Amino acid sequence: MAQNQRRFNVTNHQIPIPTLHQSTTNSTGTDTGTSTRASKTASSSDLSILTRFHAGYFRISLALCSQALLWKTLAEPTTDARALSSIVRTIPSFAFILLWSIALLTLLLLCLLYLVRCFLRFRSVRAELAHHVGMNYLFAPWISFLMLLQATPFLQPDNRLYRILWCAFSVPIVVLDVKIYGQWFTQGKRFLSMVANPTSQITVIGNLVGAHVAAQMGWKESAVCMFSLGITHYLVLFVTLYQRFLGSDSLPAMLRPVFFLFIAAPSTASLAWDSISSSFDTGCKMLFFLSLFLFASLVSRPALFKRSMRRFSVAWWAYSFPLTILALAATEYAQDVKGVIPNVLMLVLSVLSVVVTLALMVFTALKTNDILPHDDPFVCYNIARGTST
Repeated sequence: MAQNQRRFNVTNHQIPIPTLHQSTTNSTGTDTGTSTRASKTASSSDLSILTRFHAGYFRISLALCSQALLWKTLAEPTTDARALSSIVRTIPSFAFILLWSIALLTLLLLCLLYLVRCFLRFRSVRAELAHHVGMNYLFAPWISFLMLLQATPFLQPDNRLYRILWCAFSVPIVVLDVKIYGQWFTQGKRFLSMVANPTSQITVIGNLVGAHVAAQMGWKESAVCMFSLGITHYLVLFVTLYQRFLGSDSLPAMLRPVFFLFIAAPSTASLAWDSISSSFDTGCKMLFFLSLFLFASLVSRPALFKRSMRRFSVAWWAYSFPLTILALAATEYAQDVKGVIPNVLMLVLSVLSVVVTLALMVFTALKTNDILPHDDPFVCYNIARGTST
């Protein structure tokens, strides 16, 4: 009995064997357990960022690229000097190049991050492709590239490289058109009446921006083709969104800033038709006035955006792009209709667009912890999180 007791005591006082949850020290004195946990934590954190990142972050590139295009348009000598252009022309050209470069670097960084996500988080990307909001934002990088191409200070529309780049950025838009527009009238669960939401207008904007650039290059047939695709589906989409069929997918409250896309679609259409017809004619003015009416309708209902403004999120960037496109349309309107009111309207909308964009840049810099939240209102992320490995 005493011998068994001594054997038991010896067993209990043996040196414990390290496990995966314990730290071990190698011959150099390095805590290998801690380093292993740190590396795993860092790797898990990186993958978690890729999971939470989604195509909706291209709202930032849309805002910056459209802002670069606005400043280039205001600096053109054709703009009425009685308004804002005289002030813009006093700014050194280096400032415009800097803004264009920042927009380009931001767009390339977002594209690189999304490309890495495609390789490491393909299930999340696949869930996004099937999502009624996420799919629409896949147009955003190509729209950003097209606007950046318009704003470039290094190439002219008649340049061969300019036309090659237009083709490279427009082909993905047409491919996405075939997929999404085909689903709208051929697949039961993908009928437009079931999946229509304000972000669906990005599909229309992509075609209209492509038509705008094509017309500036002198490719009128390509411009009319893309314009017809965009404006036809916009008319159907606009009516569908007004009717709000029961059972259709809705947006969470935090994504309500995308309602401002109602402004962007007709504004882009007016710019596209202006380039095709070479004049800001009655059709352009009708679309521009529709944009102004929708803008007034939204800003007169601040309660609609109250819940989405409680905490900063990347969805706030949805305010900037539509305002900038509206300011661009106001600039073209002021060039055609000479007078005090058109110039004041251009001035007010341009200043509002710049102020909103600068405010969003400041909020983004100060609220870095809210850029990739764990409770992202983007529903596609929730789907992807449940299916990703």
